Amino acid sequence: MEALLSACGRTGVPCLLLLCLFIWKAAADCPKPQGTESIVLTDDSLLLNAFPVGTVVTLECAYGYEKEGGSETITCTNGDWTELKLTCKKMDCGPPQPQPNMSFNTNAGTLFGAVARVICDKGYQIFGSSYKTCYPTGWSGKARCEIVTCAKPAEVANGKSSWASNDDPKYRETIKFSCNEGYTLVGNDTIVCSETGDYDSLPPQCQGVTTEDRIATKMVTPTPTPTTQGGRDILTAGNKSITTVPTPSSIREKVDGALDANKHTDYTPVIISVIGVSLVAAIVVFVLHKLFQRKKGRSVHGTVPIS
Repeated sequence: MEALLSACGRTGVPCLLLLCLFIWKAAADCPKPQGTESIVLTDDSLLLNAFPVGTVVTLECAYGYEKEGGSETITCTNGDWTELKLTCKKMDCGPPQPQPNMSFNTNAGTLFGAVARVICDKGYQIFGSSYKTCYPTGWSGKARCEIVTCAKPAEVANGKSSWASNDDPKYRETIKFSCNEGYTLVGNDTIVCSETGDYDSLPPQCQGVTTEDRIATKMVTPTPTPTTQGGRDILTAGNKSITTVPTPSSIREKVDGALDANKHTDYTPVIISVIGVSLVAAIVVFVLHKLFQRKKGRSVHGTVPIS
């Protein structure tokens, strides 16, 4: 404004005319263009402080967006900018790159700014970032899925396990246990490494066999069977033979044993034998009784038997 007044004094041009020209020139300039979420001014355009008529400004797609179509420039004309034709859209990262035993939850989409959750298969655990974010350069975040392992099983007292490897058991691998001789396994004889990194059950225990267990499980030793040769009994025990001489009591026991063994057989012959023996005994007794009475009668009448 001071420069304009100074010019008025030197040239003699009426100040009012110069003032009008200044106001007209200022009104013809364009305001600084404003960007949007997807479109921004280029660095060169941002350095401009004034935008007089005819000024050309270049715009570009914002970070994370890519050009879809249209011109990137606008021109200042009569204090207004020409219509911007440029259109931009969000970049699409596409599905994350497949990895072994890994999947992704992409419900939020795959466009710029979207977040995908990393999911490992059952029996696998994630190492690294559990989320991936879509950037202009692609999905960020590194992750991997590794199989779950369980700690090596503890030693079982008085027993052993089938695990002989120096590595830790992996998911679904099984370990079998057995006890030393004289010990009984209590619990599950097999445990399995689960997806949580723990076993599906506790290791078993090997307990010593008690006296009651020995009695309960003791096998019955067969009784030696006697054989008879020439009136003697021969008992076989292991590899040794023992010969015994029969006695009356042993004969009686054999007879009783034979009777016991044949208790479920036909008793008719036995009954007939008993009846026959009884009749003979009765006859003998009767004869002896008669002889005794006859001898006694002679003594009463004075008859002395000749000796």
